[in-house]
Amino acid sequence: MARPPSADRSNATRRQFLVGTGNAGVLGVAVPADSTAAGESTTREPAPSTDDTNDVDDLPLIDAHTHLIPTETLDRDPFSVDELVSWMDDNGVDRAVVLALDSPESYPVQAPSWWVLEEVAAYPDRLLPFCTVDPRTLVYEDDFGAVTALLEAHVDRGARGFGELKAGLPIDDERLETIYELCADYGLPILFHTDEKAMMDEVGLPRLEDVVASYPTVDLLAHAHAWWAHISADVDADDRGAYPSGPIDSGGRVPELLSEYDNLYGDISARSGWNALTRDEEFAQSFLEDHHEQLVFGTDSLSPDQEIPQFDLFDRFDLDLEAWADIRYRNLEGVLR
Repeated sequence: MARPPSADRSNATRRQFLVGTGNAGVLGVAVPADSTAAGESTTREPAPSTDDTNDVDDLPLIDAHTHLIPTETLDRDPFSVDELVSWMDDNGVDRAVVLALDSPESYPVQAPSWWVLEEVAAYPDRLLPFCTVDPRTLVYEDDFGAVTALLEAHVDRGARGFGELKAGLPIDDERLETIYELCADYGLPILFHTDEKAMMDEVGLPRLEDVVASYPTVDLLAHAHAWWAHISADVDADDRGAYPSGPIDSGGRVPELLSEYDNLYGDISARSGWNALTRDEEFAQSFLEDHHEQLVFGTDSLSPDQEIPQFDLFDRFDLDLEAWADIRYRNLEGVLR
């Protein structure tokens, strides 16, 4: 596969790009809840717009952050593709991004990209696979030719984005620069995990800001402790791997960075995302109102019986339907074009 020319999107921001091309998106239609059989052809109905419903639960819902797990680990059972789709039906999720776990820091049991792409093929109308390549496994190649070839192979097999990027490196490590450049060339969004052990940064997220500013055509979906701790201005080094509590101080880096960079998004999945939105609900209400155009719904589901508080989000906060539509599906549609 020839590498797509990055000039197609030149220096345009994501939103400028969408305005110029139209935003048909990747969902466009809703999936009936009972269409779960592997390989079964589904009959789709038009997705309701905010003009067609007054109920947030009738809007499409895309989960930006799910996983398949091949074997038991951490007292959790394996999570198969059939179980994932059944779980989606039970929880009203129309489509889901399935993230690969290739780096040794990512999870005790890895879910490699080739396996994820193979598994999700049974549900092309429901699942959107991402892929990863850990640059440290191929550092003996000066030109990163094998990294490029591997990423090309994943894209040829249907990878729609890059993630979960969770390598034990600083977020601006020069080896990751090759990944960022390749994702810019291919138009792949990147979902990354940042904490004290993976994709590391200092308090204040200066390295992340440098990456976001350096790759304006790459949409970056930020996830995990070190990102969400910075919703508040009072962050210390220990918060980068923890779940801070108490009222949120205004002036946090998360709202600042979202306001400054339109290629940066917040993934509200996992305990880290939920903690950020519930430790100070008055602040979170304003945060959701101000930044709904750059937030994506996600769960970080890893097992069929996992407790997922994110589904309570829509009853817990009061937003208009246009804002909920952005969080539930529109924003992710935009980055997955």
